[in-house]
Amino acid sequence: MEGYVTVIRRPKPDKCVYIGCVRGGKYQDTRMVPPEKRKRKTTSRLISCPFEIVGRKKPEGFWKVDIKDLSHNHEPSKDMSGHPYCRRFSREEILKLKEMSKAGVSPRQIMSSLRQSNPDLQTISKNIYNEKYRIMKENLAGRTVIQALLEELGQAGFIYNIEYDQNGRLTHLMFAHPLSITLTKSYTNVFVMDCTYKTNKYKMPLLDIVGVTSFNTSFYSCFVFMQKEEEEDYALTMSSRIFGVEVYPLVIITDRELALMNAINIIFPRTANILCVWHIEKNVVTNCKPYFTEEDDWVASISTWTTLINSHDESSFNEA
Repeated sequence: MEGYVTVIRRPKPDKCVYIGCVRGGKYQDTRMVPPEKRKRKTTSRLISCPFEIVGRKKPEGFWKVDIKDLSHNHEPSKDMSGHPYCRRFSREEILKLKEMSKAGVSPRQIMSSLRQSNPDLQTISKNIYNEKYRIMKENLAGRTVIQALLEELGQAGFIYNIEYDQNGRLTHLMFAHPLSITLTKSYTNVFVMDCTYKTNKYKMPLLDIVGVTSFNTSFYSCFVFMQKEEEEDYALTMSSRIFGVEVYPLVIITDRELALMNAINIIFPRTANILCVWHIEKNVVTNCKPYFTEEDDWVASISTWTTLINSHDESSFNEA
């Protein structure tokens, strides 16, 4: 009936089948935890709905249907997405969800794609996240996330170095591809270092080290997940065996991260540390633009600033 969901209960193969309302039966607390001591406040959909149909297989081979009760003790649902049974994925949808998750597609885009294929899909975003979590647990196969990551890095040929604290928690993970290490040792003049944020649920900053070739092209040197952005963390990163004792950069470009700048001064005292112009310009816009009331004045000012930082020599800089 429209607005109601029925399920098979207590089936006995080739003998009998009980069909009841999804809200039939009573909740049984198997955990034996008092409600006031539970971490999560939960409720039950079960309200002893009397609806029941029984099918029994006769010796002659046919089935006999007995209608026990066709009544319900609740109103029909107006939105069927409230029933978990209506939100289940088909086998094809699960396969598509796996493929899209592996490709890094966001849950919102997965939902849009599934609904384009099936406009009557009743699932909600929580089901997408639950299925992605189930897929992740299946792929981990009993391993921890770190164990799985290290295995993936090893299988892909990456060189990595890890550091733990006294409690066995991972504090630093540095990894690089062999080709990146070769390029790093070949082009040692200029490197750019900067951290990215909000890239993982562990809230560990990811330090990107990018090198520059003689052809004015860039390459990834290595990546480092760090516990904190402090001087000793940066120093440990740059003195790692992956970066290589043979590498002594002439120039390292950074933003005004004082801890990183201090670490560079300690590990590479003869290296010139240049501040990134892009970061400087961002700060200029953030801190100076509010003082201009006229847009034309601001355009003229930023144009003068651009001329200054693009000076080719000391005399043109002084003139600007």
